[in-house]
Amino acid sequence: MAFLSRRSLIATGLSFATAGGVGYALWPRMDGVREEVDRQRRLLSADPGLEELVRMATLAPNGHNTQPWRFQLGERTVAILPDVRRRTPVVDPDDHHLFVSLGCATENLVIAAAALGHGSEVVIGAGAEPPIEIALTPARPGRQELYEAIPLRQSTRSLYDGQPVSTGDLALLEAAAREDRVSVRLLTGRAERAALLDFVVAANSAQMDDPAFVEELTGWIRFSPASALETGDGLFAPCSGSPALPDWLGHRLFPRVFRKAAENDKHRDQIRSSAGLAVFVAEQADPAHWIRVGRSFERFALQAAVLGIRTAHVNQPVEVPALRTEFARWLGTPGARPDLVVRFGRAPAMPMSLRRPVSAVLA
Repeated sequence: MAFLSRRSLIATGLSFATAGGVGYALWPRMDGVREEVDRQRRLLSADPGLEELVRMATLAPNGHNTQPWRFQLGERTVAILPDVRRRTPVVDPDDHHLFVSLGCATENLVIAAAALGHGSEVVIGAGAEPPIEIALTPARPGRQELYEAIPLRQSTRSLYDGQPVSTGDLALLEAAAREDRVSVRLLTGRAERAALLDFVVAANSAQMDDPAFVEELTGWIRFSPASALETGDGLFAPCSGSPALPDWLGHRLFPRVFRKAAENDKHRDQIRSSAGLAVFVAEQADPAHWIRVGRSFERFALQAAVLGIRTAHVNQPVEVPALRTEFARWLGTPGARPDLVVRFGRAPAMPMSLRRPVSAVLA
C-alpha cells in the first residue's frame, strides 16, 4: 500500500530536519538498493540450477513483502512450503494471503522452468499447511514473454493514466488468468468501479481504526535503504512513492501522516485513475484453492506486464470479515469468499522491492 503522501512527508520531514540542524544531507542514497535489485532481477543463464529457479520464484508478489516461503530442493524436484514465522496474523489471520503468495511463487518457477526447457508437474498436498511439490522433466522450451516479464512485474502503488484498456488486451488478461476452480471478474464500468471503491473505503477505514493493524503494518515498513538492504524484505518506502528517510525520522513521521482521511482520499484517486479492477474468487475457501488463486493472479500480472499494464492490490474488502460477506453478495457470488481485488492500468514503473537471498529461503 502507498502509505505516505510524498508532498506531506517531504514538507514535514524538512521541518523536522531544519529544526534539528540536519538539512538536506539526511536523505539517504539509493545506489546500493538499485544495484541489489538489478542483481536479483537478472534473467537466468541457459542452464540454471534449481537455486536459480528458486530466485525467480521469490520475485513473486506477496503480502507486505514478507516472503512467507521456504524451498526444499531434490535432484529434479522443488517443494514450496509455508514459512509461518512470517505470518501477518492481524491482516491475514487464516493465512489466506500467505497461500496465495505461495501460488504466485509456484507459477513463477513453473514459467521460468518452461521457458528454459523443463516441464513441471505440480501437486498440491493436503492439510492445513499443504506443501507444493514440483517435479521437473525435460521438455521443449516454452513461452518466453511471461518468463521475461517476471523481473519486470511489480505492485505499482501510484496513480495510473486513467485511460481504458482495449478489449483485445482485456481478453488476453482473462485468458492468462484462466485456472480450474477460480473465476476472475473484470470491472471496467464507471458505476461498478464506484461501487467497489465504496467497499475499499469502508474496509480501509475499519483497518485504520484498528491499532493492531497499524502496528503490524508499521513493523514491515523499511524507511531507509540501509534497513531495506539489511532485511531484504518489507515495504520499502520509495516503492510506494515516498522518499527514503533515516529510520529514526521515518518512525517519527509515520504516525503524523498515516491518517484515515488521507488514506481514503489516496485510494479514491488511485482507483478513479485505474482502467479497471479484477476480482479473483475460488470455488472453495481453503489453502489448496488459495494456491490456485495465486497461480491465476500471477499469470494475470505477468501478462499485464507484457502489455505495459500495471497492477496493484486493493484487498481491503476481502480482509475485513464484516464487509467480505456483503462484498460477495454484491459480486453475485453469495456464499463464496472473494480472494483478491486488483486494480490495473498504465503508469510509469516505480522502484522495485528487494528479496532475501536464496540461501535464506532454503529449508
